[in-house]
Amino acid sequence: MKPLATVYSQRLIRGQAPSYERLQARLAEDGSPLDAQPVAIHCGWGRLLIGHTFPDAATLANELLNEHTGERDIALYVAAPQQVLAQAPQQLFLDPSDTLRLWFTDYRPATRVFRGFRIRRAQNEADWVAINTLYTARNMLPVDPTLLTSRHQGGPVYWIAEDEDSGAVIGSVMGLNHHTAFHDPENGSSLWCLAVDPHCTRPGVGEVLVRHLVEHFMSRGLSYLDLSVLHDNQQAKSLYHKLGFRTLSTFAIKRKNGINQPLFLGPGPEVGLNPYARILVEEAYKRGIDVHIDDASAGLFTLSHGGRRIRCRESLCDLTSAISMSLCQDKSLTHKVLSQAGLNLPAQQLAGNADDNLAFLEQHGRIVVKPLDGEQGDGVAVDLSTLNQVQQAIEAARAFDSRVLLESFHQGHDLRIVVIGFEVVAAAIRRPAHVVGDGHHSVHQLIEAQSRRRQAATDGESRIPMDTETLRTVQAAGYEYASILPAGHTLAVRRTANLHTGGCLEDVTDVLHPVLADAAIRAARALDIPVVGLDLMVPAADQPEYVFIEANERAGLANHEPQPTAERFIDLLFPHSQPAP
Repeated sequence: MKPLATVYSQRLIRGQAPSYERLQARLAEDGSPLDAQPVAIHCGWGRLLIGHTFPDAATLANELLNEHTGERDIALYVAAPQQVLAQAPQQLFLDPSDTLRLWFTDYRPATRVFRGFRIRRAQNEADWVAINTLYTARNMLPVDPTLLTSRHQGGPVYWIAEDEDSGAVIGSVMGLNHHTAFHDPENGSSLWCLAVDPHCTRPGVGEVLVRHLVEHFMSRGLSYLDLSVLHDNQQAKSLYHKLGFRTLSTFAIKRKNGINQPLFLGPGPEVGLNPYARILVEEAYKRGIDVHIDDASAGLFTLSHGGRRIRCRESLCDLTSAISMSLCQDKSLTHKVLSQAGLNLPAQQLAGNADDNLAFLEQHGRIVVKPLDGEQGDGVAVDLSTLNQVQQAIEAARAFDSRVLLESFHQGHDLRIVVIGFEVVAAAIRRPAHVVGDGHHSVHQLIEAQSRRRQAATDGESRIPMDTETLRTVQAAGYEYASILPAGHTLAVRRTANLHTGGCLEDVTDVLHPVLADAAIRAARALDIPVVGLDLMVPAADQPEYVFIEANERAGLANHEPQPTAERFIDLLFPHSQPAP
């Protein structure tokens, strides 16, 4: 005597599952009891609907249509998706993800030791806040722990990776025990919501989370682990294939909603835009603003709404005058304008002959060299203390502009303040690229691994260049590229904190000192620029001391989560498009 769910599950895995109705008839003829009850497991962000526990396609389709606003339901293990889609073709779609399975008989434990973090279950409110902060950074739906199906009813378990030094949550994964969830006769399990902090410097966090889940379910006597991965996510697939996962012929169905829109509409006009342009285009789409992509590779687009038309290159738009733009681009002009506004600035002069450069160096002891008109940290060398270093840095900076500036060096944190419409919208400490040793990998290998992670997290916008500045920073700390970095040791590999050279952001908007906010607004008004990113050196974001470094007329508005930078930008351009209060 086999329950209906048992027969259906076994045939589904072999790709032989007939319709649910035919199975009902066949089992009824045998006198077998029909025990299947529809199973829906709430994961905090939506429900997992176990397809073969629903009596027919119409019932499953109706349950998908009952999805709550702001959530994302997924029907999985659907053997005949065309029958479900036929019930509501305008509202449901076939998920373009692949299902992979790891049979535990194929699993091989790791041969290397991963250090620097521990894995534990999420267990309190602080853990859920940390998980949701991580999910927000990865553009994932947050978890509402009050909605979770309880563990004794087959609900999921969330695990987190916690940095041993800082205690920060640097990764998370969710697991579901199929035996307790829906009495899976195959004794399976599944993995969901694998996420690693894009700023994480610990190698192998994602792999360890997957392995932990595998070994946890193996210890419970289960037989396999399934997961769903977007069809074109090659980076994730390479990890899973390395661990022994195989493709499984089964399907998932979701409801068409704003969250899933990219999956059922496919690539839109914004394809090819970098994150700094895409975040603005997506916000415009949400408000019904017409978007025309002029040049995706250059980040150029035009927005039209209610007879108003504005051209943009990322956050640089028609509202910024040519004069304001030139004041930001020419760092010597920036210095003069902000100085006249009574703001604190470093000492500055144009690079000249060796004697002039030496005199400036001796006066200030430690200096910065940068091209007069540059961006994204190109050609910038920081904390130089010898004439030989200064002369070499000047030659490197001249590759970006023949005019080179010398500035006095000021110790502190690199603070970026975003001002839109002469109001502070976001503030973040920008931290230079750094790596953490594990006692096995060389500095060069750690930099390459961290650079790959930053590129993946920023769609290729952030990476750590293996140039003379990186080498100088490494050597200044007493290491070479071939050196094995001790376990747990943190090594800064850049002096500047630009995102394009591997830096990362830490949001400090809520603790920004009023003096710093006021200085940023005064600077924006002095430059008469409606959208600007202002860089300051500060001892701390909650202290009033500062020195202005530069102004950026095309500030990157991405990576400032959870601050509403894109929303405030579109508000500025199209104030009548703001949602009704």
